[in-house]
Amino acid sequence: MGDARRRVVVTGLGLTSPLGNDTQAAFADLMAGRSAITLNAVGDEPHSATIASAVCASVDAAPLLGRGRAATLDRVSQMAVLAASAAWADAGLDTLDEEQRERSSVLLGTGVGGAQTTEKGYRDLFLRNRSRLSPLTVVQCMNNAAAAHVAQLFGLGGACFTYSVACASAAAAIADGARRIRAGDCDVAVTGGSEAALPYGVVKAWLSMQVLAPAADADAARAACRPFAADRGGLVLGEGSAILVLEEREHALKRGARIYAELAGAGSSCDHGHITAPLASGQLRALRDALREAGAAADEVRYVNAHGTATPEGDPVEIDALRQHFGTAAARLAVSATKSMHGHLMGASGAIEALITVLSVHKGMIPPTAHRSDLDPGCTGVDHVLGEGREVGSLPLALSNSFAFGGSNVVLAFRRA
Repeated sequence: MGDARRRVVVTGLGLTSPLGNDTQAAFADLMAGRSAITLNAVGDEPHSATIASAVCASVDAAPLLGRGRAATLDRVSQMAVLAASAAWADAGLDTLDEEQRERSSVLLGTGVGGAQTTEKGYRDLFLRNRSRLSPLTVVQCMNNAAAAHVAQLFGLGGACFTYSVACASAAAAIADGARRIRAGDCDVAVTGGSEAALPYGVVKAWLSMQVLAPAADADAARAACRPFAADRGGLVLGEGSAILVLEEREHALKRGARIYAELAGAGSSCDHGHITAPLASGQLRALRDALREAGAAADEVRYVNAHGTATPEGDPVEIDALRQHFGTAAARLAVSATKSMHGHLMGASGAIEALITVLSVHKGMIPPTAHRSDLDPGCTGVDHVLGEGREVGSLPLALSNSFAFGGSNVVLAFRRA
């Protein structure tokens, strides 16, 4: 259970994303309902596909690491160190001494790790008939590479772990970071996730499942992801990294840190039903556990950043779980799905959505589900925030939902500082 006196707060935020790398500017774009989703060609002829996706405009870790070292990192690790560097600076942690850094952990999530390196290796072997691969292949594509590089960058000696739970990976990492701080295992945790899952082979695998939203042109691509809409056509792949610095509250106050929000609780569960089909009962267990750990009543929750992937099956199940838990109060519960603008970052989605939820609580602002559309009757019963954001002045408590293939569910509860 940990020490109830050790509370966990968020003191730093960092982003490498299709919305840009400035967290404040990205949040402003979200509030305005501006989509970063575009029409992108993936792969090279004769192996190519064109899909709606959300791609980071610039990923270059050379100014931070030097060109030689940056070249040894897969794209997924480069995005992570860029976001982590921004979060570290935002938290003002450069003053930590060696002893404090030994009590600082790195806990990151990713779904497919160094997928670009993996695909390049297969192409070199089977298409180009090369007999040898780069000696860096293993260390570039291993799933824990991003976390290891972040730990090296700041000299952090605490636990350095990677979580791979499909779309719940980053949320699981954040939840465990909070638990480790409460238990006294560390005072600072650099948490979140990174994903660069847009190589041709990964995209083709998703296309084969027939769950990606179609887009005929650039205009259609921008509005391709329409969570909860009656005419939704599927999810949109994205890439990026989001990092949160979690800190023990007294540790943060002692050094005069700015506190964005408190991570008051986290709940997790397994549907144990179907490998891809979600169950409201599993999501309910995670939601209830998050609120129980936060010591919060249901009527304290004013906003839910929904998992909201825009798939036909997933969206109604998520809304059903909210209706079951909140009952008649669900009609006053603000809900939005920001994947409509930044796409589905897979293993990193829980991190970017947690970051957005933290800023929502901090600012008293709720970003929308973009692209006004007629709601699916199966998704009604909550207060959908549509088209443009809503300024509410104060958000006492907000939830960030992450639900994954395999049935893993994580709900994070953030309280206003």
